[in-house]
Amino acid sequence: MAPTIYLHWSATPYTWVRTGLYHTIVAGDGHLHRLHSYTIDLNAHTWRRNSNAVAISCACMGGSPDPWTIPPTEAQITAMCQEVAAVARSWNWQAEAITIERVMTHAEAASNRDGRLMHDNYGPVAWGGPGERWDFMQLRKGGPADGGEELRRRIRALLSGEPDPDPGQPALAFRRRATMAARGTELAVEIDANGTSWALAADLLALYDIPYEWNPAQRRILIGSTDIAPTYREDGVQASIGHPLFEMGLQGGNAPVILRGILRNDRAWCGVLEFAEEFGITAFFQPFGLGERRGG
Repeated sequence: MAPTIYLHWSATPYTWVRTGLYHTIVAGDGHLHRLHSYTIDLNAHTWRRNSNAVAISCACMGGSPDPWTIPPTEAQITAMCQEVAAVARSWNWQAEAITIERVMTHAEAASNRDGRLMHDNYGPVAWGGPGERWDFMQLRKGGPADGGEELRRRIRALLSGEPDPDPGQPALAFRRRATMAARGTELAVEIDANGTSWALAADLLALYDIPYEWNPAQRRILIGSTDIAPTYREDGVQASIGHPLFEMGLQGGNAPVILRGILRNDRAWCGVLEFAEEFGITAFFQPFGLGERRGG
């Protein structure tokens, strides 16, 4: 049976991030926090529907007493639909595959509107439930109760190649090659248009003797280390950078994502400073260089 993607809101402020509940959380400004690999099951997002499932949540609807004082933003909705489309492409789904059986809001899942009758109806009152969960029944206050279908329509449009209403910026440009001091040796880097240093992920991992395995089908580097606690940085790499992305994560457990990088010329590149901060590596400045690893 094909996986199901469940779309949630977190009933929190726009900046809320917590691991263990959702695979990805979308902040109010549309920033994606990829927290766990999509290849593993989490056990707390959609009652009796957590197996063979992916959960993506917008951090919103946490207003009190009126949840709609913190509504889903257009940036969140756009980013969520783009992320679902990206996941669907990675699974070779076509636009016609985006049905309620494969992409559902929590409101629809709670009310068994896919016809699977997985559990008692705990969904919106308007759909015969007690109103415990009504995520994305509506996309806006007072709007029609067709939020799920509107989201699926937007995802289908993205998969069909229709123009993206928010195409983002041109791809980040790289200006020059250089070297930097790193652990007593010279590390080859490339400098982008913003002055940020990038290095090959393989070079960085080898330099610090960190075992890893590259999975090209999933665009994922699996790290064999147990002393890393991801920080889920606000400035983590986003799809708007204009290059294909890969993710670096830990093996086993709930597969937390450490960082995301870019693919250039079919090779994986990391922001050097982000890599250093995530892996507990001492960084020096003026000039920029790397020292020893002191722990994740």
